Amino acid sequence: MKKLQPTLWRSNWHIKLIVILALMMFASRFLSHTVRGQQSGVYTEAQAQRGASLYAKRCAACHGAQLTGGSSLPLVGARFMAKWGQGNHNVEELYFITRTQMPYGAAGTLTNSQYLEIVAYLLKANGYHAGATPLSSDAAALKKILIQPQGATTADLIETPADDSTKSATATGGTLRPTTAAPSQTELNAAQTNSSDWLLTNHDYAGQRFVGLKQITRQNVAALRPVAMYQAGDTNTFHTNPLVYRGVMYLTTADATIALDAATAQLKWRYDWRVKGKPGWPVQRGVAIKDGYVVRGTHDGYLIALDAATGKLLWDRAIVDMTKNEGGFTMPPLIYEDLIFIGPAGSELGVKGWIGAFRLQDGKEVWRFNTIPDDGEPGAETWGKTDARLKGGGSLWSPISLDTEQGLVYFAVANPAPDFYGEARPGANLYSNSLLALEARSGKLKWYYQVVPHDTHDWDLTQASPLFRTTVNGKTRKLVASVGKSGVLHVVDRDTHEKVYAVPVSSQLNTDVPLTTQGVRVCPGIQGGVLWNGPAFNPRTNMLYVNSVEWCGHFGVAKELRYVEGQFYMGGFARLDPVEEARGWVTAMDAATGQIQWRYKSNRQMVAAVTTTATDLVFTGELTGDFIVLDGRDGKVLYRFNTGGPINGGVITYAVDGKQYVAVMSGNATAFWQARPGSSTVIIFALP
Repeated sequence: MKKLQPTLWRSNWHIKLIVILALMMFASRFLSHTVRGQQSGVYTEAQAQRGASLYAKRCAACHGAQLTGGSSLPLVGARFMAKWGQGNHNVEELYFITRTQMPYGAAGTLTNSQYLEIVAYLLKANGYHAGATPLSSDAAALKKILIQPQGATTADLIETPADDSTKSATATGGTLRPTTAAPSQTELNAAQTNSSDWLLTNHDYAGQRFVGLKQITRQNVAALRPVAMYQAGDTNTFHTNPLVYRGVMYLTTADATIALDAATAQLKWRYDWRVKGKPGWPVQRGVAIKDGYVVRGTHDGYLIALDAATGKLLWDRAIVDMTKNEGGFTMPPLIYEDLIFIGPAGSELGVKGWIGAFRLQDGKEVWRFNTIPDDGEPGAETWGKTDARLKGGGSLWSPISLDTEQGLVYFAVANPAPDFYGEARPGANLYSNSLLALEARSGKLKWYYQVVPHDTHDWDLTQASPLFRTTVNGKTRKLVASVGKSGVLHVVDRDTHEKVYAVPVSSQLNTDVPLTTQGVRVCPGIQGGVLWNGPAFNPRTNMLYVNSVEWCGHFGVAKELRYVEGQFYMGGFARLDPVEEARGWVTAMDAATGQIQWRYKSNRQMVAAVTTTATDLVFTGELTGDFIVLDGRDGKVLYRFNTGGPINGGVITYAVDGKQYVAVMSGNATAFWQARPGSSTVIIFALP
């Protein structure tokens, strides 16, 4: 039998053919697996070159000259493939998102051919080959081109979690604890009267941003000088509001948490987070501190705690399900007793928002409240369609305030999704664009106030502070201020839950006009009103001071609603007026009546924090890079200093060894603000 086998092989040509074909099929599959779906000839070189030129003019400011990211996410490499290259997206979807939503604030301002050229350039940058046939707008053809790594394995291109040696105590089952135990809850409760430290994002639980320091006055403020500076080496957006405790300043960048000497800006420690999950927006607004813990969220959905004295990682915990396209964290957390309060950002991604309370010792969840209700929960009936809430938005991205007397947490819920296509979600859409008050210990809803029912303009509610008391018509009332991108500041009674007054702080135009597919010009535009920094309250002047943006634009509704997993779910377009027409305001109003007392006008949008003092000064900053000090009584400019970069984060004042300082955060603003570039820098000012 063995002797017959060679003869059988030589004489049976059809067997040879079957074997050869089988080997060819195996080789084809092997090469296909090795190349990981590499496509050839999907665009022309000339098409990609034109796309490169267009990209440099219209896209690079946000996504980086080399497509590696800036104020927006990268369009090449690991983070791009983590978002687009998991085998569930194709080029038709990339083309759709690009032409309907980009450039940000100027969607639809290029021709379809130009958008295709930009997509061709993106494909080239991600390893796809040029050919003789241009990339076309034919949907069927574009759907056949999957977005996936080219010429490399997925493992080579997509970031993986850190190994066991870098895991925190929680991940490995340990119980690491801080080396110190301060500040205490007693100190946090007394933050409002503490003029040396800055213990919470907005100074105190009430978020008043008032400091009882008196060294810097109207008479000597002109003598202020920069005395120290720290550069964090980060060119992402710099929104952080720093904290100061016993002469140490704590601040954040997109991935770094930093402790500085608050008088000299000398580095004490720095911790750089290694991204473990699906990357999100590289925006970070600060930490919370208590009992030796420094706590922050990460853009890939983790809650982490560091040792305040050393910067050592004590625990980390993934608390956002990024596989469900929930956004990561951009907001600063708030700590009260043994609870950390925080919620994810990302309404535009079609998330279903929530806020949660997590245990300070290890990050374990204690309770969670759905800002977009589940079936059977109060408010679910306000969405009209049964599936509208699944991608309903309602995220969080701004500071939390807290009433320690009643144990209530106050926070602002962002816009519903899709942003502009209201037909998809008929009804008031609770609890989007609402001020909510929850019981801190249980998460039970006590009351709410919806500022913009059924929002179709992306007018997030962004602020739920300050909490304050003042005399209204001869009666002392407990009030809360709430404002957002709609540009109207509402003051609500915390006992009766009734509106006391509402005052526009940005121009109002066509706010009730239904959107059309052609577009309607509206004020405020998509970046109008009040953003991530809210009002300050001075009990001496009995005034509220708030920065706002004056920037109108066009809103349009899509002809057809479409959802692309993991991408912006807008249902229309927004186009901003030319930036030369944009302005900013500081508005001062009587806290009892809402009557405007004075306004300061900037030639750029105003988004920086506002702080006021016992000498009736107002500290803030401009996108021009100017740190300014205003007279809180009449708005007169008393001091101006250009920091070299846009100011769109914290501006705080505190004391070290009895000397008053002012710290200003100067650094990049998101590119659509069209401000000059800057690097994340802390500049500390003091009198000689």
